[in-house]
Amino acid sequence: MMYAQPTEGEREIWNQISAVLQDSESILADLQAYKGAGPEIRDAIQNPNDIQLQEKAWNAVCPLVVRLKRFYEFSIRLEKALQSLLESLTCPPYTPTQHLEREQALAKEFAEILHFTLRFDELKMRNPAIQNDFSYYRRTISRNRINNMHLDIENEVNNEMANRMSLFYAEATPMLKTLSNATMHFVSENKTLPIENTTDCLSTMTSVCKVMLETPEYRSRFTSEETLMFCMRVMVGVIILYDHVHPVGAFCKTSKIDMKGCIKVLKEQAPDSVEGLLNALRFTTKHLNDESTSKQIRAMLQ
Repeated sequence: MMYAQPTEGEREIWNQISAVLQDSESILADLQAYKGAGPEIRDAIQNPNDIQLQEKAWNAVCPLVVRLKRFYEFSIRLEKALQSLLESLTCPPYTPTQHLEREQALAKEFAEILHFTLRFDELKMRNPAIQNDFSYYRRTISRNRINNMHLDIENEVNNEMANRMSLFYAEATPMLKTLSNATMHFVSENKTLPIENTTDCLSTMTSVCKVMLETPEYRSRFTSEETLMFCMRVMVGVIILYDHVHPVGAFCKTSKIDMKGCIKVLKEQAPDSVEGLLNALRFTTKHLNDESTSKQIRAMLQ
């Protein structure tokens, strides 16, 4: 699965997605290195009349906002990439399982998008500075509008862009939310395509990951912690998409996803490595708290 080469038919979409995925590592490195302008902002707020401190905070925040804009714009590219992939992996006449077998290189890219998404959101969740910096930026901009100061950065992040970024960063898991919305949008746009084509593609990917994680002979082939995390993140990401798209979600008895098995696999790992993933299931799924979710599953995620 890991070294699948694209076939001729897949090549064009594969290249398009590759170009997006190529930037994903630098986005993650950038986010990981994001320190925020907490001290500068604090000094500026505590000493509102000290112009130098105001300037210092502003100069610290501006480059960070440009970086946050880059992350946000990447989410839009990722959304388009996911929609192209879903088109390829669900179109008739093949079943979702046949698609995943025939187009392993695309399935692998889908997995990489989910892996990136969960890593991005885990880092973002641990970094309260992001929202803090951004709200300081917006307050300062609106204050300066009153004073008619025109700021260069507004060419880069104007009011409309700031509003969209604000909604994006207000989400606990912004990239996952972007992908869920993209998947739902894909299903609603393609009314002639049976919804099962999409949900079966997702549930099949989930069971592939689950089998790899719970079968000792496959597990022993995982050469590194990173491969293990890759597989777990993909599994969780696909469950969340399924739960958003499927009319009754991933947790009910009729779901094609073995939720108990998936949660059990996660619970068997070192707690600190899976806490973020369990939180994603707790907080970014749609149907966990439905009546139809068994008490047992809810208890497993307590």
